[in-house]
Amino acid sequence: METPFPPFEPNGPTEGRGPRLSQIPMRMVIPNVITVLAICAGLTGVRLAFENRFELAVSMVLVAAFLDGIDGRVARMMKGTSKFGAQMDSLADIVNFGVAPALVLYSFMLDQARAFGWIAALLYCIACCLRLARFNVMLEDPRTPSWQSNYFIGVPAPAGAMLVLLPVYLGFLGLAPTRVLAFAAAIYTVAIAFLLVSRLPVYNGKTAGSLVRRDVVMPLILCVVIYVAFLMSYTWETLTLTALAYLAFLPFSVAAWHKRMAAEMQETAENSAETDDISDDKGA
Repeated sequence: METPFPPFEPNGPTEGRGPRLSQIPMRMVIPNVITVLAICAGLTGVRLAFENRFELAVSMVLVAAFLDGIDGRVARMMKGTSKFGAQMDSLADIVNFGVAPALVLYSFMLDQARAFGWIAALLYCIACCLRLARFNVMLEDPRTPSWQSNYFIGVPAPAGAMLVLLPVYLGFLGLAPTRVLAFAAAIYTVAIAFLLVSRLPVYNGKTAGSLVRRDVVMPLILCVVIYVAFLMSYTWETLTLTALAYLAFLPFSVAAWHKRMAAEMQETAENSAETDDISDDKGA
């Protein structure tokens, strides 16, 4: 029976690669549903911001970030990854980490900076789009050394969304959004946009691996519980400290990158010298 909707092709057109599936496994649909719910949450946050319900607006943006963060993991756990899902996830990232935080911040404070505030919001959105596009391209680069996969190039989009909303957290803690603070927030927003598109190496924690030492399991669980408890009880204080801690962490990430790069260059030079010595010995 013909339907008004085009068929769902999770891996693109299949001409020349066998018959199309008449039914799609639910495991390939669920991750895309989570992605769509994340987009709905992000856009709902924008609506709530326009209605001056800013605490709910920020909460919806955070919910969108959470859903957007788990859809890929759910897809891998259920073995439901697809090209369609990857494209949907990229588009959701633009909405949830670019458009929604910028509009919430603009409605809360940047509008008092007039055109300068709007320019700052635009720059952040464009920087987020460029950051995500560059990330997708770099995933396909086979020349990248394996150790560099432990670092993001530039602040990742989810962290950028968390950082750019710092003026909103401070506003909830009692810092009145005056016009002077609006201009300061606009400058801060431009700085975060620069961090998104910069070549700054940011450690992503992949070297921690998927295995945890037995003696670390209990302290790790306890730390997660404590953080979540503080996040639920002192939401804006915890988010403020988290954003400041992340900014303070960036110089250490850069230092670790340069140290690893220097070690690799030294190792390459030593290997080259050994190769030259072997060649000289054979020539003699």
